[in-house]
Amino acid sequence: MNVRHPIGKGTIHGRSPVRTPSTRLPPLNSLRVFSEVMKHGSYRAAAEFLLVTPQAVSQQIKLLEDMLQVELFQRRGRMIEPTEPAILLSHFVQAGFEEFTNGVRRVANTTYRNRININVSPYFATRYLMERLEHFREREPTADLRLTTMVKLPEFDSDEVDVSIQWGFGEWKNLDVTLLVQDPKIICCAPELADKVKTADDLKHHTLLHPVLGRIHWQRVFSHLGVSNGEARGEIEFQDAATMRRATISRLGIGLISRIDAIEDLRSGRLVAPLGWDALSDMPEADIAGFYLVLPKAHKRIKAVAAFCDWITSENWVALNKVN
Repeated sequence: MNVRHPIGKGTIHGRSPVRTPSTRLPPLNSLRVFSEVMKHGSYRAAAEFLLVTPQAVSQQIKLLEDMLQVELFQRRGRMIEPTEPAILLSHFVQAGFEEFTNGVRRVANTTYRNRININVSPYFATRYLMERLEHFREREPTADLRLTTMVKLPEFDSDEVDVSIQWGFGEWKNLDVTLLVQDPKIICCAPELADKVKTADDLKHHTLLHPVLGRIHWQRVFSHLGVSNGEARGEIEFQDAATMRRATISRLGIGLISRIDAIEDLRSGRLVAPLGWDALSDMPEADIAGFYLVLPKAHKRIKAVAAFCDWITSENWVALNKVN
């Protein structure tokens, strides 16, 4: 008589299931000590920050090295130097602690769970976002928006910013970066200066105007136009593009004006384009600045932030640019 034995739950054809070995994580305290040593560059400085002894820091690092079976720091006299595994590990540890901080902040402040702290380039805020923001309000009526207009990329944790819209070339490492719309420029000056700018090389003989983040832009423009090496006569840096535009109209120098503003000023006669409206129209894509959605990848796990990201990347900002 043949007897059938039932196949046990969680088995395959009567055999025990294959288990994938799980990675044993080091103690959180050891990782925190490691993170502070990487930040401060020495056991003593990390110990002072953590209010413990250097010996206690050394013990935690030794425990971490034993668990990982790798050397994390090498001594160079009185100095310590992180090894390649330490540098690699530090990126993940730092990202992990940042996620812990964000998670705790979100959970602890229940009233802020629908809050989205957005930093926006002042120019994008006035020229683009304000005209469309009501669309997001209709889509997410319970969202609690908080807007700031810092020009430079914020420190997302210390500044408590969830997402930022930045002007630049998209070169932000270790962040989620999405181009929203390009910001092509036209070389402009007041009519009184136009006769002195006949060729691209003539630009060097005038004061160049640029926003605080735009110095590298002139370098790329010179490279594109084949301007010979040499320093410009001078430069003036402005906190924002609107002030720079007014300075250009006031004959303070040559400015790189956003195309949608420049066309308005060129038609009115307030400005002229001494090298032509389309002198920069064939610049490589990588050398054309734009407005980018920038945020830590982990922030997209927050429902309200993810909803904002989905909305702003779905809007046709190029079409609004053409309307303007």
